[in-house]
Amino acid sequence: MVIVVSASPLPNPTHSILLSSNKFYPHAKLLHRSPFQSPSSFFISHSSTRFRRCRLATTPVVASLKEDVGRVTKTFSDITSLNYWVVRDYYRLVSSVNVLEPGIQQLSDEELSGKTKQFRQRLRQGETVADIQADAFAVVREAAKRKLGMRHFDTQIIGGAVLHDGSIAEMKTGEGKTLVSTLAAYLNALTGEGVHVVTVNDYLAQRDAEWMGRVHRFLGLSVGLIQKGMTAEQRRINYRCDITYMNNSELGFDYLRDNLAGSTEQLVMRWPKPFHFAIVDEVDSVLIDEGRNPLLISGEASEDAARYPVAAKVAELLRKDIHYKVELKDNSVELTEEGILLAEMALETSDLWDENDPWARFVMNALKAKEFYRRDVQYMVRNGKALIINELTGRVEEKRRWSEGIHQAIEAKEGLKIQADSVVVAQITYQSLFKLYPKLSGMTGTAKTEEKEFLKMFQVPVIEVPTNLPNIRKDLPILAFATARGKWEHVREEVESMFRQGRPVLVGTTSVENSEYLSRLLRERKIPHNVLNARPRYAAREAEIVAQAGRKFAITISTNMAGRGTDIILGGNPKMLAREVIEDSLLLHLTNETPEAEVEGELLVGKVLSKIKVGPSSLALLAKAALMSKYVCKAEGKKWTYEEAKSILSESVEMGQSKDLQELEQLLNEQAEMYPLGPSIALSYISVLKDCEEHCLNEGLEVKNLGGLHVVGTSLHESRRIDNQLRGRAGRQGDPGSTRFMVSLQDEMFQKFNFDTEWAVRLISKITNDEDIPIEGDAIVKQLLALQVNAEKYFFGIRKSLVEFDEVLEVQRKHVYNLRQVILAGKSENCSEHVFQYMQAVVDEIILGNVDPLQHPSKWNLGKLLKDFNQVAGNILDVSFTAVREETLLESTLQLRELDYIDINNFYLPNLPQPPNAFRGIRMKSSSLKRWLTICYDDDSIKDGKMRATVNLLRKYFGDVLIASYLDTVQESGYDDGYVKEIERTVLVKTLDCFWRDHLVNMNRLSSAVNVRSFGHRNPLEEYKIDGCRFFISMLSATRRLTVESILRYWSSPMESQEIYL
Repeated sequence: MVIVVSASPLPNPTHSILLSSNKFYPHAKLLHRSPFQSPSSFFISHSSTRFRRCRLATTPVVASLKEDVGRVTKTFSDITSLNYWVVRDYYRLVSSVNVLEPGIQQLSDEELSGKTKQFRQRLRQGETVADIQADAFAVVREAAKRKLGMRHFDTQIIGGAVLHDGSIAEMKTGEGKTLVSTLAAYLNALTGEGVHVVTVNDYLAQRDAEWMGRVHRFLGLSVGLIQKGMTAEQRRINYRCDITYMNNSELGFDYLRDNLAGSTEQLVMRWPKPFHFAIVDEVDSVLIDEGRNPLLISGEASEDAARYPVAAKVAELLRKDIHYKVELKDNSVELTEEGILLAEMALETSDLWDENDPWARFVMNALKAKEFYRRDVQYMVRNGKALIINELTGRVEEKRRWSEGIHQAIEAKEGLKIQADSVVVAQITYQSLFKLYPKLSGMTGTAKTEEKEFLKMFQVPVIEVPTNLPNIRKDLPILAFATARGKWEHVREEVESMFRQGRPVLVGTTSVENSEYLSRLLRERKIPHNVLNARPRYAAREAEIVAQAGRKFAITISTNMAGRGTDIILGGNPKMLAREVIEDSLLLHLTNETPEAEVEGELLVGKVLSKIKVGPSSLALLAKAALMSKYVCKAEGKKWTYEEAKSILSESVEMGQSKDLQELEQLLNEQAEMYPLGPSIALSYISVLKDCEEHCLNEGLEVKNLGGLHVVGTSLHESRRIDNQLRGRAGRQGDPGSTRFMVSLQDEMFQKFNFDTEWAVRLISKITNDEDIPIEGDAIVKQLLALQVNAEKYFFGIRKSLVEFDEVLEVQRKHVYNLRQVILAGKSENCSEHVFQYMQAVVDEIILGNVDPLQHPSKWNLGKLLKDFNQVAGNILDVSFTAVREETLLESTLQLRELDYIDINNFYLPNLPQPPNAFRGIRMKSSSLKRWLTICYDDDSIKDGKMRATVNLLRKYFGDVLIASYLDTVQESGYDDGYVKEIERTVLVKTLDCFWRDHLVNMNRLSSAVNVRSFGHRNPLEEYKIDGCRFFISMLSATRRLTVESILRYWSSPMESQEIYL
C-alpha cells in the first residue's frame, strides 16, 4: 500500500490522501478527513512530515482494532444486560404471532372484523387477556396491513407486548411507535373498560385517532377523540368509546373539572372507574419534563391589579447585584438592604411586608419577570396578550397562565392589560394523575437514561426495543466555543457547507429568539431555509415544513423537535407533498384570498428544491378537478374563504386516504349529476401520490448517497435525553445520517449552574489563540457532559421533592374526590347518611371538647356543652330541650351510672326530654344502631377512664336529639324526598368545595413556608406532612360543622334560604 501525503498546510480534503489499495486494510477508508473536522486533525506542521507519515500509516490498524474491540465489548454488554433477556423472551410471542399469520390472511374482511366478538366471548367465558394476546396481535397486524398498507415488524410486535405488560417501550425515532400502540390498545379495549391513548398535543391526538382509528373501527371497536373546545356532551360520548385519543392536559383538566362538577349530569369521564389502561406517547416528556408544572384550575381572586404596573416601574429602578441578588438555577430573587430601602422609598411605605399594605410579593414578581421571563423565549406577545411558549415543544399554549401573580407581572412589564389574579381551586401533578391508572404504559425514543426515575416514582420498567434495521448514524464530537458569536458563525458555516453538498440539515435551537437570529445569519448568505417556531406564520405550516425537511438542499431551523410527531423522511414525505400539489393546483379555483406573504428565506426554498414531476394521468385528473371547482363555485354563486377552501381540500384528501380506488369511482358515478368535487379531488390525490412516491424514492436515494440528514444542535439541554431526541431525527430506520452539537460557554445552561466559564475560556484561548475557534477536546467535553449530568440530578431532585410533597396532598385529594363522587353519584339515602354522620361527628366534637372521661361529671363543663349544642341546632330543637339547665343535665348524667339495663333503641337520659320519635321503620332503626356501633368502635379515641361509658351514652343521646329533630322538621315542611335529598347533596358538595379550595391555598403556602424551617435543622418534608395532616383534619372538621349548620339553618327557614343553595 502506498500513502502519499500532501505537504500543503491546508490541503484539499479530496486530494490530501491517496490510497492505492485497501485489500488488506478494509478500514483504511477511516483516513479520509470528515468535512466536519478541522484540517489540524491530520496535519500538524511543515516540520513534522516523518512523524505525520508514521501516524497516518498506523491509523488504520489502530482504528480497526479499536472498532473490533468496541464491537466485542458492546456485544458482551448486550448479552449480560437484563434488557437482552427480556427482549429475547418476547420473541416467543413473536413466533406465535408469525405462526398464526398465514391462517389470519385467509380470512375475509367480515371474518377478520368478527374476531373481536369472538375474543370478547372468550373473555366472558373465563379466559384472560393473556390467553388471547397472540391471536389479537395477529388480527391487528392483518387489519393494519389491509387498512393502512402497513404490516407490523417483529420488533413492533415486541413493542406492543411491552406496552401490554405495563412497561415503557423505548423505540428509536422512525421505528413506528404510533403503529405499535394499536396492538396494546386493541387487546386491552376488549375488556370494555376503556383505553386512553395520550399524546402531547391536539394535532397528534387527532392524527392518530383518524389514522390508527381505521384499524380499530374496521375491527368493530369505537374510537373517540378529545379536543380543545369540545362541549361536555361531546366529551362524555368520546370517553365512553372503547379507545379514546387525547392529549395529556385535556385528560388532566377533565379529571379536575369532573371533581368540581355540581351534579352527575356534568361528569364527562367513566365514573366510578374513569381510569383503566393508558398508553402515553412521549412518556418522558409528559411525566418528567412537564412533571415540574402541576395542572391548576384557578378562580379569580380579589387582588388589586393596579399594584402590578407600579411594581414593574420599581423593578426598572432596581439594579442587579446592587439592589437584588439573582439565583438562575432555581429562579429566585433576594432583595439587598439597599434594594429594600430604595423600594420602600419609591413606594412610600415603611415596610414592604406590612400585612395591611403588602408590596413585597408584587416587587418580587416584577423582578422575576424582569430577569427570568424573556420575550420570545419563555413567552410571546400576540393580540395584546402574553402567551406562554412551551420550552419543550416550542408551541404556544394559549389557555395556560403562570400562577402566583407571575403572569400579571409579565403583563405589567410589557404594558398589557392586567387580567385578574387567580386562586387555585383544583390542582394535580401529572405524576399523581397517571398513578390513578391501574395499568400504565408508555412509548418514547429516549427513556433509558431516566429508567431509575420511572422505576422509583411509577414502578414502571423501561424496555429497550431493538431496531428493525441497524442504526448507522454518525454522532460527531461536540464542538466547544468560548463565545456565542463564534458558535453561531460556525453553525452558519456548517449549514452552508452541507447546503453546498445538497444534504438536508436540521438545526435545533432552544428559543424563538435564537431561531430567528440564525435565520438572519443565513439570509445574509442567501441560504434558503424554513423556520419552525411558535410564531403563527410558522406554526401553521408545521406539517409542511417537517415534510420538506428531508429533501435535497432543505435547511430547517426548529425551536424543538419534541412532540412534532411527523418523521423526517429522506427525499420528502410523499403524502404531504401530494397534498401540497393538490393545494397549489386547486386553491386558486376555490378562493380569491391568498395566504400571508412568506419571508425572504422561505421564498428561496422553492427555487432550490426539485420540482415534483406529475404524470399525464395526474395532470388530466387535476385539470378535471380544477374545471369542476370552477363549476361548483359558479353554481354556489360565491367564492370560499382561504381557510374554507383549504378545509374542503383537506377533507377530500382524507377521503382519498381512507377509501380505495373502487369506492371513489363508485361515489363519482353516484354523484355524477351533482358536481362530485370531493371524489374528483380524492382521485387526483391518489394519482398524484403515486408520482410523489416515485419522486421521493429517487430523491431519497440521492440524499442517502450524500450522507443523509445532518442534525446540528446549538446548545446542550438540561438533560441528555432531550439532546438524544434531536439526534434521533437523523438515521431513522437504518438510513445514513450525522449529528453535531455546538455549544458556547455563554449558553444559558452554563450560566444557570454557575459553571466556571473563565477557566474554560482561558484553556480554549491557550489552545486555539482565538476564542471563536472551536476545539474538540476530551477535557472540555467531559466537563460539559458532567455539568449536564449535574443538571439532570438537580432537576430530578426538584421532581422528586414535588412528588413527595404531592403524595401528602394526593392522599387528601383522593379522600375528598372519592367522597365527592359518592355524594354525587350515590343513591339519595347516601346523602342522608352523610348528613347523619356529619351531625353525629359535630355532636362528638362538642361533647369531647367539654368532658373528660378521667374526671367526675361534676367537673365537666356541661354549661358550655349545652350552649354549643343549642348554637349548632338553632331553631329546630323543641322548647322543652332548650330549657334544659346545667344542673338537670348533671343530675341525669349521675343517674346513668345507677341504671342496670339500657335499651339502646329507645334510649334517652333520665329526667331529660325524649328525642322525637323519628327513628321509625327498619332503615332508620338500622341507621341509629350503626351510629351506636360506630361510637363504640371509636371508643379508643377517648381517654381511658371510669366515665367512658357515660360519655358514649351522652354522644348517643345528643346525636339522636339532633338527627331526630332535623327529621321531624323536614317532615313538617311538607317537601317531597327528592327535593330534600337535592338540598342535602347541594349543601354537602358546595361546602366541601369551599373548604377544599381554601385548603389548597393553605397547603401551597405551607409548602413554601416549610423550606425556611430547614435552617433550624428540621426536615421540610416531615414538617409539611405533620402540618398538612393537621390542616386536613381541621378542614374536615370545619366542613362538617358548616354543612350541619347550613342544612339546619335552611330548614329552620327554608323560604328565606332557597336562593343560597339552589
